[in-house]
Amino acid sequence: QVQLVESGGGLVQAGGSLRLSCATSGSRLSINTMAWFRQAPGKQRDLVASTLRGGSTNYADSVKGRFTISRDNAKNTIYLQMNSLKPEDTAVYFCYATYLGTPYWGQGTQVTVSS
Repeated sequence: QVQLVESGGGLVQAGGSLRLSCATSGSRLSINTMAWFRQAPGKQRDLVASTLRGGSTNYADSVKGRFTISRDNAKNTIYLQMNSLKPEDTAVYFCYATYLGTPYWGQGTQVTVSS
């Protein structure tokens, strides 16, 4: 069983920055794929950014150049640095990981960007 715990959400003005963190239980687990998704009210849950254990990353077009995903493999922790935030970035952000082929989700953290 893998547990994911997000932190770092909150309210910020447009143009501001936030940093999300996602810590996993079981620091000795070798987790390959970790990612951030987000879901705005009434919309589907979409991929924001993903990272593999070897360091490769992938971003949604809407956040390229503004968001940066990073990870600490020793701690199985990932981060999402969000800069130049826009009101349309407002959503619940979810941490995601796969371990032995099973997907796991965090409980989500609210990010609200005011105009």
